[in-house]
Amino acid sequence: MQSVIFRDRIDAANNLVQRLSPLLLREDQIHSVLITVLAIPRGGVVIGDIVATKFDAKLDIIVSRKIGAPLNEEFAIGAVMPDGTYLVDNDTVLALNIPQNYIESQVNLKVKEIEHRLLNYRGSKEYDTKLRGKIVILVDDGIATGATIRSAAQWLKTKQNCQQLIIAVPVGPQDTVDKLREVAGNNDQVIVLHSPEPFIAVGRFYQNFDQVSDEEVKIIMRKHGYVI
Repeated sequence: MQSVIFRDRIDAANNLVQRLSPLLLREDQIHSVLITVLAIPRGGVVIGDIVATKFDAKLDIIVSRKIGAPLNEEFAIGAVMPDGTYLVDNDTVLALNIPQNYIESQVNLKVKEIEHRLLNYRGSKEYDTKLRGKIVILVDDGIATGATIRSAAQWLKTKQNCQQLIIAVPVGPQDTVDKLREVAGNNDQVIVLHSPEPFIAVGRFYQNFDQVSDEEVKIIMRKHGYVI
């Protein structure tokens, strides 16, 4: 049985804050208005709330949806971003002989799901604040295959042109962490507090990993000024 590392998401977030503080609280650090915390719903929003509050930064969410394999919805072959940008694992697509029209139909379906979640959680599907030139802290409560967060990271790097990307999660397997570092640039940071092996599931490392409800996400987003 794998050991518990965190009591709950709040404990995990506070541990992340300790690791992030030396990076963001230097004497020469630019004003917090240039820092945006982007959280992946739903569990990541609990993490993002604490991180954004600590550093007096803007909190927003980033929604991407995984593309499941044709005969196994739970097996991610890629992920889709709000503007329809998608990332797939080409090796897996070739190995499973997945046709392009399947991928395109899934992308169209997932974009509609993303728009629904954005409206539900933040009241708008539009991003008013440009991320160009900002320090973006991308957070979640843990990663497994990493398809969702890698897609989000690549989108932020290639489409949003942020000044620096800091990916910060409490726990994830080492092979996924290595793949995240391939996406990150020289100026970026990938912070994963623990990479235990063998890695079975994120929830195994939390004493309390109860599902976060839509209403809990909305309460946090309202606290940060969103009208829902």
